[in-house]
Amino acid sequence: MRLNSSRVKTSLALLTLSLGFLSAVQAEPVPANSTITAVTVYGDRAVVTRTAPLTVNAGALELVFERLPAALLDQSLQVSGHGTAGATILDVTARATYVDYTPNERVKSLEDELRALARQRRALEDRAKTLKAQEASLNRIENSSTQPPAKETPRLSIDEAAKLLVFLDEQRGKLATEQESLDAQAEELAAKSSALDRQLAELRGAGGRAFKTVRVRLAAASAGSLDLALSYAVPQASWSPSYDARVLSAEHAVQLGYFGVVHQNTGEDWKDVDLTLSTARPSLGGSPPPLAEWLVDIMEPQRMRKEKDEEVDKLQAFEFKRKSFAAPASETGGMIADALSERRDQAAAFAQSTIDAQATSASFKIPVAATIPSDNSPQKVPVTAVRLDTAPEYLATPKLLKAAFLTAKVTNSSEFPLIAGGMNVFLDSTFVASSALRTVMPGEKFDLALGADEAIAVKRKLNNRFSEDTGLVTKGKRVTYDYTLTVQNNKKTAEKISLLDQVPVSRNEKVVVRVLAPEDKDPKPEADGTLKWTFTLKPGEKREFPLKFSVDFPAEVLVAGVD
Repeated sequence: MRLNSSRVKTSLALLTLSLGFLSAVQAEPVPANSTITAVTVYGDRAVVTRTAPLTVNAGALELVFERLPAALLDQSLQVSGHGTAGATILDVTARATYVDYTPNERVKSLEDELRALARQRRALEDRAKTLKAQEASLNRIENSSTQPPAKETPRLSIDEAAKLLVFLDEQRGKLATEQESLDAQAEELAAKSSALDRQLAELRGAGGRAFKTVRVRLAAASAGSLDLALSYAVPQASWSPSYDARVLSAEHAVQLGYFGVVHQNTGEDWKDVDLTLSTARPSLGGSPPPLAEWLVDIMEPQRMRKEKDEEVDKLQAFEFKRKSFAAPASETGGMIADALSERRDQAAAFAQSTIDAQATSASFKIPVAATIPSDNSPQKVPVTAVRLDTAPEYLATPKLLKAAFLTAKVTNSSEFPLIAGGMNVFLDSTFVASSALRTVMPGEKFDLALGADEAIAVKRKLNNRFSEDTGLVTKGKRVTYDYTLTVQNNKKTAEKISLLDQVPVSRNEKVVVRVLAPEDKDPKPEADGTLKWTFTLKPGEKREFPLKFSVDFPAEVLVAGVD
């Protein structure tokens, strides 16, 4: 009987592949010698990529990635590979491993230090007990020497008693000195233990006495090379934006430095990795929460309470699903960079990251390898720097604060979205204020709050406040306020200034507010009573603005807001 050759070849290939799959089940596990090569950080987690270069033989292979973070999210595991071996990835599994030691080296080191301090503390306590026993012995010697002697025991002579007192005094002095030294050492040990306890509390979230083991089964069609990449998401990592705005007043420009402040306590140090910062928010899920039915009915307390409980249960269930992959974001604090020198040599430039703008987010690939230790310390990495031309303007409200605040109207001319975050403001290389920046998209106009400038002096003076009676038939009262607002430009350049103040706004027809100054040609009060003068002051110029108004009301009523 003749067999079809192509059919035979197909059957042999399927048999070979099947045998490969079966042998994969029985393959001896091989530890994967992997290193962390890339990390993408989100607002509440990070995706870590490990790579393992391999040389494999044809057939089955099982790789084991050991001592991965215990908080690793199993659902996030992804494996990919490329090489000449023609490998097929069969499956990926993760399992928690519990041990009687601390796998995190930094946590273990702190625990060892605390145990050493505890031993030192016990030694001090034992020595203190010995000193107390010696003091008790001295007290017994003193008591026995001062008691009436027995019939057969001679009484101490005056010389012997004097020597005994000197001996007791010397010994007690030595005990007191040593006790003081022990107390000082105990205080120092307590301070060290407290500091280590705080560090340990921050690091304990990295897994405790457990870790994850990930197994990857694959079958290679032929011997060759294979670069395997394992990616997984971990909580306890985050990043937040930070900005340094350096105002170049003579050039009417702002040099805006954009940074990412990264925190992580995942249990793994990221050493010389390709770092990417993403604005995506995976914890929000892929769709908005559903609206619950809004019913209106006659109130029946028992039924209303039951329906409210059901609605709360639905919302809690949705929140649980939304947060299933989420982790608390680290709080982050502001970081102040050193002011740049005003020398004429070339200033150091900021490293520029590359941006990958997607439909719903943006990713910033940091241009240099980054090292982020797993200790929750803030690590500041550069994203970009952009020079923004500004239209500077000073804003002053001397009624509330006698200071002029510099604001700059600018346009985000970069391709980077500016995410809301803290901002440190430097005026001509001098740190002047901490501010904040709202989220600004590319091409969007926005205002930069750049802090107070003492070179613009503002004052508000109450010249007079007087009350008088009005009316012949209907008695009334009138209270008149007279102010003078003063602004002086002490800078060497002309500056645009907006001055704000206000007059009262009446909410009752019996209370009448009349603006006496400024006159009609000057600014009119807005609906909320706000007055705004906008003008330009030359260098050294000083201007005064009168503000005068009266409040009339019946004598028999009390008026709120009139002091």
